[in-house]
Amino acid sequence: MAGDSPQANAQRPLTVFASPGRYVQGPGATHDLAQELERLGLQGPILFVAGGHAIEQLAGIWNETLPARGLQPIIERFGGQCTIAEIDRLTGLGRANEVVAVVSAGGGKASDAGRGAADALSVPAILTPTLASTDAPCSALSVIYDEDDTVDEYRFYAHHPALVLVDSEVIARSPKRQLVSGIGDAIATWYEARTVRESGAPNQIGGLPTTTATALAKLCAEILLADGPAACAALDAQAVTPALERLIEANTLLSGLGFESGGLAVAHSVYNGMSAVASANPYYHGEKVAFGLITQLVLEGQPQSEIDMIIEFQRTVGLPITLAAVGIDFADDGALDLIAETTVAPGETCHHEPFEVRAEAVKAAMLAADRLGRAAS
Repeated sequence: MAGDSPQANAQRPLTVFASPGRYVQGPGATHDLAQELERLGLQGPILFVAGGHAIEQLAGIWNETLPARGLQPIIERFGGQCTIAEIDRLTGLGRANEVVAVVSAGGGKASDAGRGAADALSVPAILTPTLASTDAPCSALSVIYDEDDTVDEYRFYAHHPALVLVDSEVIARSPKRQLVSGIGDAIATWYEARTVRESGAPNQIGGLPTTTATALAKLCAEILLADGPAACAALDAQAVTPALERLIEANTLLSGLGFESGGLAVAHSVYNGMSAVASANPYYHGEKVAFGLITQLVLEGQPQSEIDMIIEFQRTVGLPITLAAVGIDFADDGALDLIAETTVAPGETCHHEPFEVRAEAVKAAMLAADRLGRAAS
């Protein structure tokens, strides 16, 4: 019997799950990078796209350990913003040096730029984040910005990173605000994936979420709620503890798998809306997503006990719970209208909700969320 035609398959709602090829985490993991690259069968020049903090801490290890395994590190400082121009610059450098892979080291924007260059060069992307500030390393997605820090586009790739390697000793020495921002991004994962699951909406890779993806998103939230304060205390002491290890995994791996294969909803659309307001630009991705999550829960009409729990958790770890905490004046109707209209733009993930999401409802939910946050401050 002949199999189904591609046209027939396209009409069926298929579940889809994707992930990086290999995930490695632990204290001193940077010293194993050369071995991991060799395990992938790589030999020759490797382009390292690295932030300044990463170069200071890791370049010596790369230069010491890679040549002995036939790998030549070409270390290039990341330009600071993941723009099309920056990806093109890195691609040109990689092509000129005939690199066999691109390693991104630093924060989320460095990861996104390196991933974009690897895709353009058709070579493996390897991510070695020095911050647990976003879930970007484990995805096949880059967020592309304009020079003014406004989101320009989301770029999806056919291939996930071949390797994600996280050195928890490096994370333990990172700025606390970065880790807390990662918690803000990651805590939204479960609540957005739950919405996508309940509404039957697609995930970020074009299929329905698997049970596995939804379960991983829920596990992510459980770890954050249990270990968040203790992990923040460990970072204050620059100490690698079991709580910090679990939180790094939640921020990086579980949130990455959960958002991409589980799906996004209002929280990330509100982040995109805030990115259109200049006064919010100094605030990190996860900080704006955190307030977006409170907005989502209010908009969905979730139980007040759940909303209060999230507000208290975010207050405890130092995440924003008011509009002012992300640079927005609750009395500025113009800014709120711009955020709300951008939030509901065509193609935004707020439309994954099981009801129609309108700008006026988003604005009302933001104001109500802000009032709750101010009352809890």
